[in-house]
Amino acid sequence: MAGTDEHVQIPSTPGPSTPLSDSYTYHSKLPTAPGPYILGVDEAGRGPVLGPLVYGVAYCPVAYKEDLEQLGFADSKTLTSEVRSSLLSTLDSDPENLAWSVRVISPQAISNGMLRRPPINLNVQSQDATILLIREVLAKGIQLSEVYVDALGTTTTYQAYLSGLFPGIDFTVTSKADSKFKIVGAASVAAKVTRDACLEGWVFEESIAEDGSVVTSGLPETPACSGYPSGCPVVDPKTQAWLKESVEPTFGFPKLVRFSWTTVKLLLDKNAHTVKWTDEGQASLITAFESGKGREKDRCAVAKDLKLVSVGTL
Repeated sequence: MAGTDEHVQIPSTPGPSTPLSDSYTYHSKLPTAPGPYILGVDEAGRGPVLGPLVYGVAYCPVAYKEDLEQLGFADSKTLTSEVRSSLLSTLDSDPENLAWSVRVISPQAISNGMLRRPPINLNVQSQDATILLIREVLAKGIQLSEVYVDALGTTTTYQAYLSGLFPGIDFTVTSKADSKFKIVGAASVAAKVTRDACLEGWVFEESIAEDGSVVTSGLPETPACSGYPSGCPVVDPKTQAWLKESVEPTFGFPKLVRFSWTTVKLLLDKNAHTVKWTDEGQASLITAFESGKGREKDRCAVAKDLKLVSVGTL
């Protein structure tokens, strides 16, 4: 994966020597030009097994549309790292008209949501990030008239849902919006540059001791890879190699890794110690609540002992 300039601090990252422990939101300076405004939404890092998922928005006045067309924004995946970094600077170059924000969702937040019961799947987490960013932009006093969202799957349902949440705003939700609308391309750049900088400058939370000192022994190297172990958009052998080399038999992986990904589960099943949870008395407890047989069908032992009966009518 091509790197960003290590001497340039991306303002939307946690900062040097700061671990990405929790999800957070970053906003650039508030534009001062009169509205109404258009806003684009896109993400970076939905599929990788490593690092955060970043949702970005970019916005400008409707009257600025023609100027925006000349700035070079496009689907960030089609641009080099150097061009993306330059375009992020462009987003900051006209604070009267241009602004952007990102929502950085930590790997642990992603996994915790997907592994809880009931699970909060990635679609819902993505939707929540989008809604949060739009609400926070509106809360800053920006009048939005048009919002363009890059999305996968059935977009009509999502478009109707957003329109219902934000009446008075004209929503367009479509696939490949980052290549159709420049404002979404700008959001794509903000999200991609932020994610790449977070990953390349990753500080392992596990390396920070209680006294604040840094302990690096026993931790893997910061991964120089895309984070895609398989599938779309590419299979990255470096990611696969890093995962295999970084697994710790007892503790698994550092918090950089999304534990809810199937790739990680398979690696842990193969290379980590098996844990058997023992609960004394669990077997008898299960037996006590098993349904009876014969005349006692549908009545467990607990209900029988307590002489509990179903009440059909009162």
